[in-house]
Amino acid sequence: EVQLVESGGGLVQAGGSLRLSCAASGLTFEDYSIGWFRQAPGKEREGVSCISTSTDDTTYYADSVKGRFTISRDNAKNMVYLQMNSLKPEDAAVYYCAAGKGFIYSDYEGMYDYWGQGTQVTVSS
Repeated sequence: EVQLVESGGGLVQAGGSLRLSCAASGLTFEDYSIGWFRQAPGKEREGVSCISTSTDDTTYYADSVKGRFTISRDNAKNMVYLQMNSLKPEDAAVYYCAAGKGFIYSDYEGMYDYWGQGTQVTVSS
């Protein structure tokens, strides 16, 4: 059974930092691209970032987070991280990680096969 478990969310002041983690199990991790998505109350889920399969490690960032967020992966630990700096109140949301097989350079949700349950990020102004 494939499982993705997010952690690292919490409450932070605007301008602060958080590092989200996504732990994957039940899949051949290096064969999957991993994406981060977020959903704020009353809004649609949106793509934040993704990192492709290990042979490429190509990364994608939404314009809203470029220069502030950094995605990385540790294939030895089956982990993906999202370092979030200079957080803004508009970054507050539930953050989800998702796994899709093969090379993905997209925030299109349909390309991802497996999803975690999410972790809450709250940013106070």
